[in-house]
Amino acid sequence: MIRAGRQHLVRTLADLAAQRGVGIDRYNRLKPYEAEGFPAPVSSAGSRPRLYDGEQVDAYLLGKPVPPLPEPEAEHDGDLLDRRECAALLGVSPRTWDVYKNDPALTEPRIEAGGVEHWPRHAVKTFQAGRPGREASATAGGRPLHTGDQVPRDQLPALVEELLDADPAVSAATVTAQLGVHRDTAQDALTRLRADRIADHIAAHPTLTPAEAAAQLGYPAGQVRRATARAEVALRARHVAPYLADVAAALHRAGWTTAEAAPDVQFPGDDRVVAALVLDGDQAPAPALVWDERYGWRTAASRRHPITKGAVPPSEGGGVRYLAGGITPAPGGVVTALTTPDA
Repeated sequence: MIRAGRQHLVRTLADLAAQRGVGIDRYNRLKPYEAEGFPAPVSSAGSRPRLYDGEQVDAYLLGKPVPPLPEPEAEHDGDLLDRRECAALLGVSPRTWDVYKNDPALTEPRIEAGGVEHWPRHAVKTFQAGRPGREASATAGGRPLHTGDQVPRDQLPALVEELLDADPAVSAATVTAQLGVHRDTAQDALTRLRADRIADHIAAHPTLTPAEAAAQLGYPAGQVRRATARAEVALRARHVAPYLADVAAALHRAGWTTAEAAPDVQFPGDDRVVAALVLDGDQAPAPALVWDERYGWRTAASRRHPITKGAVPPSEGGGVRYLAGGITPAPGGVVTALTTPDA
């Protein structure tokens, strides 16, 4: 589990490989994490994505005593549990948890850490206290089974915005009932819209924290955990937008894009900023270019799907190459790196 207050310290194997200055494939071949004394993963036993506590790893690499984490018996309501740990807490199988997790009481507090879904212990306990029976859980979506959303996706944001304007505390259940969409669809739309508004409010009042901005906008604290987290990412995206636009302009001047288009910015998992630039010029050195706020620039092998899913970035090879120069090299440096095989 990820102990309360330590989410920001979570590192994936890809993060550890980058810290060592090698690719993930080489890092997995070396397996330094199997050395005696290397900190144990904070992910549950049997979990494929390995997650580590960054403070422990840094201490180990510096030859210092590895600080201990609280014992498993020392439960804290803010601990973050993955699907196996949630299932164990409820006394059910992980597959059963995969059904339960779609309940509205669990979709809102769900977060991603290291690309892995987690839930606060207190949210799982609250769900356990009012766990629905088999019949209730089968229809938890709030609409008839085997039916699609009743509102086209391109119209949904405007309709949800009207509901949010009328009632800042509107719930996903209300959106579901009034618009005839699935609860997950309603929750995602509310999260995105609230996050954008929180970011706008902070831009106008820079001294506010996301939680303070949400409170001033009238959003109930229990409904906006994901929205406040996404707002922080949105603010980072806005901060880096001028730099990405400068790189897009440099690529256009090099003749590698037919239009000086703004990068397609995405927030995978609501916890990081990733942007993609399609290189559609005849002489372009790669199909697309991807910028990740953790790793900088890399080439992509696909124009249609340049941004891969998951927290672990793709390994080099097959059209993927990481460019030297740090996280935000000068636009001219990006152009040079693309034309220099070893850069």
